Parts: sequence; C-alpha cells; structure tokens
Amino acid sequence: MQSYGRFAAIYDRLMNDVDRKAWGDYVLKLLGEGRKTVVDCACGTGELTLRLAAEGYSLIGQDLSEEMLRVASEKARRARLNIPFIRQDMRKLSLHKRVDAIVSACDGVNYLASRQALSDFAASAYAALKPGGILLFDISSRYKLSTVLGNNTFALDEGDSAYIWQNVYDGESRLIRMDLTFFVQDEETGRYDRFPETHIQRAHSEREVRAALENAGFTNIEVYEAFTMDAPKDTTERLQFAALKGE
Repeated sequence: MQSYGRFAAIYDRLMNDVDRKAWGDYVLKLLGEGRKTVVDCACGTGELTLRLAAEGYSLIGQDLSEEMLRVASEKARRARLNIPFIRQDMRKLSLHKRVDAIVSACDGVNYLASRQALSDFAASAYAALKPGGILLFDISSRYKLSTVLGNNTFALDEGDSAYIWQNVYDGESRLIRMDLTFFVQDEETGRYDRFPETHIQRAHSEREVRAALENAGFTNIEVYEAFTMDAPKDTTERLQFAALKGE
C-alpha cells in the first residue's frame, strides 16, 4: 500500500479542481439519518473528515501515511475540530468501539492492490461497524484506469507547483503504476525543488467488489455512477458503493 511522502504537503494545492463541497454533500446524502459515528478510511489530508465533522458527526480519520495525518491534524486544529487521527492499515482496523459508518473517498480502495487486500478491507470494515451500519466508498473504475489513465502521460502547471504524471497499466495484474515527478517552488529562494513519487493502484471490477462485500457479510449492496444515484455505464469513470451490515 502506498504511503504518501512529500506529496502530502502539496496535495491540496494540486486537487484544486476537485469540488470538495459537492463530494462531501454527496457522502452526506448517502449516509442517511441517524448515523453519527464515522470513520474516514484513507482520509488523506482530512478534507472529507473535516466536512463531516463540521456537520455534527463524530469522526475518526484513518490513514497509513504519517505525512497525510500530520497535515489533516493541523487542519483540524486550525478549524477547532476535535478529531482523532490514527495511523492504521485499512485492512486491519482496530477501534475502541464499533461505529455507525465507514467512508472512503477518492481512490482509497484502489490502493488495495490485490483481491485479497480488498477482501481483507471488507471484512475489517464489517467487523468495525455496528449492526445497521453503512460502508461507503468509491473507486476509479477499470475503464478509467485501463483506458483513460493507462499508458498515458499528463502534466499540470500551477505556477508554484507542477507535475509530470506517467502511467503504465498491466492488463494481466490489473495494476496501474503511476510515476509522478513534482516541482515545488521554495517560498524563500524561488528555486524549484524536484522529487518523485510512485503510486500503484488496482482496477477492481464491480463484480470483484460485490463479491468481497457479500463474502464479508454485507447486504443491500448498491453501486452508482459517482455523484449520482444512477446505475453505472461501461464508460463510468468512478463507481460509488454503498453496503449495509445487517441488524
């Protein structure tokens, strides 16, 4: 599993084009009424975590990256939100008590790079939920990772930061290797610091995800084209899953 390094410090700047409010509103809609204790798995810099906490939910933020958790904790402190952030593997959640909901947004589950890892996460989430609890997560679809991103190169220039993003997709393993080179301007000297990051994601199919959830014990499994309540299409780039733990 990927543990973000120096990327954590510039992650939010490079995600400026993502409508975080709309994403948070969508998750709030899916959470429904009466669920108040939430774990945000692979919470990253805590954008979703803070948005849910600001709505009155009791949050725990979980991530494997110390750097991401450090950024998230500082953002929560500045917002005067009391949110515990814990460094754990999402495949092995260990909580003091079970919660009403577990969420994961923006590809956290894609970083589970095997079918076994996906199954382990589903089982861990099931055990961590109260009866009636809900698991919500999205993934970049196999179509997106294999066709839109796979074997392509992208670049972004934000002035004080930029990256070159090169991807290689392997159809047999369903893994995509993302090699990123970042250039970040030093505020004092004006010079650009260059550093690399490599990320590995797996293109889980809808069928694989459903099977992992069913095997873990989840029921009422729904899948949508992300940010809608519509059924996904062959060209849908992001899938949203919702699954319930029985009463």
